[in-house]
Amino acid sequence: MAAAGCAPPPAKVRDEGAGSTAAVKPDASPEDIGLDSNRLLRWEPVLDAHIASGALKGTLTVISRGGKVGYVRAAGSRDAEAGLPVESDTIWRIYSMTKPITSVAAMMLCEEGALALSDPVAKYIPAFGDVRVYSVGPARAPVTAAARTPMTLWHLLTHTSGLTYWFHMRDPVDEMYRLAFGSSEQPAPTLADFCDKLAKVPLLFEPGTEWNYSNATDVLARVVEVGSGQSFDRFVAARILGPLEMRETGYSVPEGDGQRLAALYAPDMQTGRARAVHGLDGPRTQPRSFHGGGSGLVSTAADYLRFARMLLGRGQLDGVRLLAPHTVDLMVCNHLPGGVDVPAFARRNLLSDGLSGRGFGLGVSPLIDPVAARSTASRGEYTWGGAAGTEFWVDPAEDLVVLFFTQVLFAPVAPVVRRELRWMVYSALVG
Repeated sequence: MAAAGCAPPPAKVRDEGAGSTAAVKPDASPEDIGLDSNRLLRWEPVLDAHIASGALKGTLTVISRGGKVGYVRAAGSRDAEAGLPVESDTIWRIYSMTKPITSVAAMMLCEEGALALSDPVAKYIPAFGDVRVYSVGPARAPVTAAARTPMTLWHLLTHTSGLTYWFHMRDPVDEMYRLAFGSSEQPAPTLADFCDKLAKVPLLFEPGTEWNYSNATDVLARVVEVGSGQSFDRFVAARILGPLEMRETGYSVPEGDGQRLAALYAPDMQTGRARAVHGLDGPRTQPRSFHGGGSGLVSTAADYLRFARMLLGRGQLDGVRLLAPHTVDLMVCNHLPGGVDVPAFARRNLLSDGLSGRGFGLGVSPLIDPVAARSTASRGEYTWGGAAGTEFWVDPAEDLVVLFFTQVLFAPVAPVVRRELRWMVYSALVG
């Protein structure tokens, strides 16, 4: 039996067959997987309008059900300046869609007895043994107190650790992060360096008392390194990417595939149009020393579809099992105290405001109240996205996986597009 309040086990997912290619391709018609082709067409002018407005440059949408891909649509440019279109094998910076992969890595080690959710973080990173909590005052002269509650691995996985991110721009502790690390995706030479330095910055709140999106998953990646005795990138490659045949996912892009990587854009604050941001998180053809657990991976739709299908299969894909079914069931439950949604427990920010009706599990956000979320998705659907507008979701009740890729950092239109896509998919789901 699944844990209380969680989605019921899904129907058996059909294997997609051995092997994987860079390009994701339909292997069924929409009608074969219970989708109405005419209703799906409604999505295309909606999306094209966002591209025509300049808010987005290029996108890729994939819908899979019952182990079959019934819809793939590439639109716009992966690099508008170079005149290169989005293609089905385009490589994308997935940013925070790295987090569910990191969470799976940690849960694999929990299953092996190398880690436990109740373990204090300081057991693996001693610098976290003496953390302090912010009370009052400006970022350059804060008043702090010793933390009363040890930070645990469960706190890291659920974003209730008291850590934060530099980009929230709401609290003095956010500013302390900017003072300590700047605004780079690679804030230190290595994860070990970053975590030792991060432990010296005060927490935003006592662990377990609020929800706040943060660098917690980067700290979790360092815990995986210590618990496994391997660098995080090597562990992920050997234990997740390799077994799932996710051959095009990693922290860098081979030199010969550089043109397939989508260009990175950011919105112009005055016009809202996406503009190229040259030099920021550049071509990605050189190896990196900082292997973040919270962001950093690049991937393709074909690769990430395999990861999402593994979750839908409750830990298994094509005969390869990464996690036990009950472990995945636990991951996709709402872990917030009292079963509340994220806004009811969160340190308010723009991200938490968009999660009404959604709880938070161990690395993903399950839908717990479709009415509060104003969503036609099934209760128990779970999701996460990335800073450049990417998103995936898994709906066990419908045996459904949906992927969406674009490449505009912190685009104001991203929450709108995600909401529109859900409405379009579920309005077409008629069989």
